[in-house]
Parts: sequence; C-alpha cells; structure tokens
Amino acid sequence: MNMKTGEGGTMTSGPRRQAEDLRSARWFRSDDLRSFGHRSRVLQMGYDYEDFIGKPIVAILNTWSDLNQCHSHFRQRVEDVKRGVLQAGGFPVELPALSLSESAVKPTTMLYRNMLAMETEEQIRSHPVDGVVLMGGCDKTTPGLVMGAISAGLPMIYLPAGPMLRGNWRGRTLGSGSDAWKYWDERRAGNLSETQWGEMEKGIARSYGHCMTMGTASTMTAIAEALGLCLPGASSIPAADANHIRMSAACGRRIVEMIWDNLTPDRILTAQAFDNASTIAMATGCSTNAIIHLIAMARRAGVALHLDDLDAKSRHTPVIANIRPVGTDYLMEDFFYAGGLPALMSRLGERLNRNCLTVTGRTLGENIADAEVFNDDVIRSLDNPIYAEGSLAVLTGNLAPDGAVIKPAACDDAFLVHEGPAYVFDSYPELKEKTDDESWDIPPDAVLVLRNAGPQGGPGMPEWGMLPMPRALLKKGHRDMVRLSDARMSGTSYGACILHVSPEAYVGGPLALLRNGDTVRLDVPNRRLDMLVADEEIAARKAAWVQPEKRFERGYGWMFSRHILQADKGCDFDFLETGFGSPVGEPDIY
Repeated sequence: MNMKTGEGGTMTSGPRRQAEDLRSARWFRSDDLRSFGHRSRVLQMGYDYEDFIGKPIVAILNTWSDLNQCHSHFRQRVEDVKRGVLQAGGFPVELPALSLSESAVKPTTMLYRNMLAMETEEQIRSHPVDGVVLMGGCDKTTPGLVMGAISAGLPMIYLPAGPMLRGNWRGRTLGSGSDAWKYWDERRAGNLSETQWGEMEKGIARSYGHCMTMGTASTMTAIAEALGLCLPGASSIPAADANHIRMSAACGRRIVEMIWDNLTPDRILTAQAFDNASTIAMATGCSTNAIIHLIAMARRAGVALHLDDLDAKSRHTPVIANIRPVGTDYLMEDFFYAGGLPALMSRLGERLNRNCLTVTGRTLGENIADAEVFNDDVIRSLDNPIYAEGSLAVLTGNLAPDGAVIKPAACDDAFLVHEGPAYVFDSYPELKEKTDDESWDIPPDAVLVLRNAGPQGGPGMPEWGMLPMPRALLKKGHRDMVRLSDARMSGTSYGACILHVSPEAYVGGPLALLRNGDTVRLDVPNRRLDMLVADEEIAARKAAWVQPEKRFERGYGWMFSRHILQADKGCDFDFLETGFGSPVGEPDIY
C-alpha cells in the first residue's frame, strides 16, 4: 500500500480555508465571556494556546472497549492517529463511541446500530471540531459511524480495524464464523470430540481485528473504501500488520488537509459512489447484511438505492474474490497479499465509476491506477470468476411482497429451485429444542421456518437466520436445507438461507400467515418466493391474525419499536433519514 500516494490531494476545488474559517473558531476565537470559558478549560488540561488556537481540531471517534475483541488494538491505534494529526499541524481530540462488539452485545448489535449513528452525529455536531476520523470495523460500527457522520456533514475519513490473522487448528486453516458453523454441525453429528472442539476454540481467533472471512465486517469496510471514505487499500490491511499502524497515522495527516480543503462527505457520497460500492459488494461475495446497511447509508446521503437496484447489480457482476465463505480456499490475509481491494477494483474496469472523488482528493481511478494483482487465484479475472453472478439475489412473491434475500453464491445449486413443506416456529428456543431432537422425523426437502425475528419481532433483527440443521438430518449425512426467516444471518454464514423477509411477521407480513405443511416454493433464477396457498385462504388467515405482544414498554427499545423501518428500507429510524425534515443547524453558542 502506497500511503504517500494515498495522502496527496489534487482535485479539491476552491480556496483553502483560513484559521478564522474553521468551525472550531466559533468556540475559541471570539473576545467574549463564553470563549474565555472555552479557552480556559482547554488550558486547564495542560495545553497551551499554540496547541489549539488557529489549528484544525480533529475528533477521533474511537469504538474501542474492553469487550470489543475486534477493536482491542484501537487503544494504541488512536495514538497513531493523533501522531498523524499533530504531524500535519492539527489538534487531535479523542471521543469515545458505542463499541458494539458483535459477539458480546445481546440480543444483537443491530438493535444499537442506529444508536451509534445518533451518537456519532451528535458528538460531531455538539463539540468544537472541524473534522473527524471514524475508527470502526466490527460489523455494525462501520454503517453506524458512517451514517451519523453523513448527517453531521463535516469532513470525515474512515479508519478500518482490519481483519485478524487466519485461524489454525492442527495445521488446518480456520475462517471466522464459517468454520465455527461447519464444525459445530460435525460436533452435533458426533464427529468431533470435546477435546478437538476446545482446541479449535483456542485457534480460530488468534489476534485482534475483525473476522477474516468476507463476512459483514470485511464487506462493510470494503464498501467504505469503495465509497471513497478510506485511504486506498486501507480496508484490506490485517490488523496485526505494521502497515496498519502507518495507515492510522496517515489517516490523521490526511483529515487535517481535508479540513483545510473543506472536503465534505456530500462531495464524495454521490449516486455514482454508491453504484461503485454496490459493484464491489457483489464482486467480493459480500455478506447479506450489506444490502440493509448500503440502503441505510445511501438514504442518509440522499441517494435513492433500492433492492431492485442491488439485484440488478448482482445479475451482472461476477464474484471474483476467492475469499470464504463464497470462495473456497482463502481469507482476508491472502487477499491483502494478493493486492487487496485496489487490485480487485483494477480488474473491474469500466464497471466502476472511476471519476468519483475520494478522501485522498483524487479520483477512484487515480487511486487505483498503479494497482496490481499478485495472485490470480485469490483475485480472479472477470472471465474466470468464483461465481458467474454476484453474491446475492433479491426475491419477491406472496411470502415477501417487499423482498427477501438469499446468497446463492454460498449454497448448493440443488436448492436454487425447490418446493417443500413448511415447518414453522414462532421463537428461537422452540426451534432449537426441536432441531436438537434426534428422533424428529423431518424430511430433507422440508423448509425450516423461523418468524417473529425481524426488526421489531427479534427485536433488532438478530443473526438467527442460518437456522440450525436438525440433528436427525445431520446424523443421516445432510448438511444443508432450505431455511426461511425474517431474521438476518452472519456474513460468515452460508447455506440455502432465505433472509430479511419483508414485511416481517411481527407486523403482519405474509410470513405470519404461513402454517405447518404449507408448500413453499423457492425459484432463485426467477427471483420468486411463494407459499402455494390460495389468495382467499391467505386473506382469511390475515383477518384472523393477532399481533404478538409488545417487546418494549419503555426506554430505548420503546423508541426503537416505534420508529424502526423494515429491512427493505435499511432499518434506519424514520426520523433520522435525510428526507424526514430540514437539516439540523449549528449549535447556538451564547
């Protein structure tokens, strides 16, 4: 990665701002009582006027915590960012932000993505800062931070946490999540001992950093880079690599220049930039969660992005990143050595809008002009893809009028056209108990269904969608079946899992009307998902349907339930979307 190339801007327009033009000057430059108080309180911390007066003040939003394993290196990386800010003549200030550890936060981090977005927006707006470095990586931190910073509107640059090192067990390479699901099924089938399982537990996650498969974390940081919000190649650098330290300092230097040039996100996040991000998502074999987050970020930026747009993009964009779970052999560490995201972008040619402006001050095309691919098996050519179409497919039909999502690139072709009887469950505990019953007589062509697990029903749309295989079928050698839910699934997951059914069952979507034994028809080539039930019968069931009990009676959850949008619209809060009302102005200072 050429950090020198990544830092120098050439395309920013208009004169550079002067010290008196800085936003922070409103707090510190006036000769009045209020500014006296602001200056004296900074001096109280041991700083002097030379440290902050007339300098760009850079907020560093750090999602580090003792319980976020993906960001455990951020305590040091924030010091690297500060070093870069100081080198460029700025004044760095660290602001803590909601950490959102994917493995620790329950019932799901998705319940709190919008809380992070709100916190990010208000942290930026309320403090005397001129620009921001966003430090994230673990799944929901990327969209949460970016959504909030879009709404705040100040210059921003995204610093991705980076993937962890590849896992290892008895000489076998292990991939985050993907191998956990795979070997858990083997353990449930009786093929893996407790000792072996314990060894694997210690070997699958060997360093700080986020999942090193092309799960949601790697997908979303790649999308951030494709949008133009990262330095070139930043999203591919392993967290434990020394290049990550240098990249962090470079982010600090670059944000200072962006502030002087007033390079704001509205100049970067155009419809063409989101088109690039959609292309990159499909070409990398992205997580199914990408659809929800991309739509939410686009709507924050005032860009109309719909499920149909993403499905059309998928039909014409082959998967060329040979990274698990869609790929067969490689992980993000291998992707970095093969040239990383700039190298993959170089292979996409005219499929990308190369004139899009990025945080470097240069165009995307300029950023990747010298990119090379160093391993043709990790980053394939367009005529030798891992999968001929993109990673995802959007389905509609009488079970999902507003859409559902499947990842055909990560499931057996035998399930792409399928009919089978529904086995329906209204709660995860009920489902888990039944799937663990070895005597359960369920046919392999059955469609396993979980409902009331969507945005409101979950609550928060947990990653329960890779429904556990029935132990009875595992014992007979089966490792996949069609599974259907209004939940999400981990980006590291795989299989014939239909997700994000909209509208969700909890609010009366058609999934709520499905009954045991109803035939479900899946037709991925024609993008259809239907229950073979007469319209009159569906209408009668709808008339008799009773909404489940409320999930929350107070607090954040109560607000969440009243304002969360459905999956096809990105699951943002309705009042946070750009179109909800006039932009929020600068805070009064009196």
